[in-house]
Amino acid sequence: MHCITVRFEIRPGREQAFRAAVVANARQSLRSEPGCRVFDVGVDATGHGFFLYELYDDEAAFAAHLQTTHFKAFDSEVAPWVLSKAVHAWSRLE
Repeated sequence: MHCITVRFEIRPGREQAFRAAVVANARQSLRSEPGCRVFDVGVDATGHGFFLYELYDDEAAFAAHLQTTHFKAFDSEVAPWVLSKAVHAWSRLE
């Protein structure tokens, strides 16, 4: 399994818009991508920090995710709201 974690820091005043966009992206990923097994979204106590935990069958499934229309639309929409973004890839231990 291929695990992706993403940490976003969002511009003040854009938190609710980001929340709606990221939840919609997560739901669409789970609904339409057969290789996407888990897509959890969390928010920190400040409301500005968001954490994504994504689990894919393999690296190819994640690469396919990055090419989807819904991911590209999400990425483009939220880009102006993002102060920082850190993406890390992991191999899940069974």
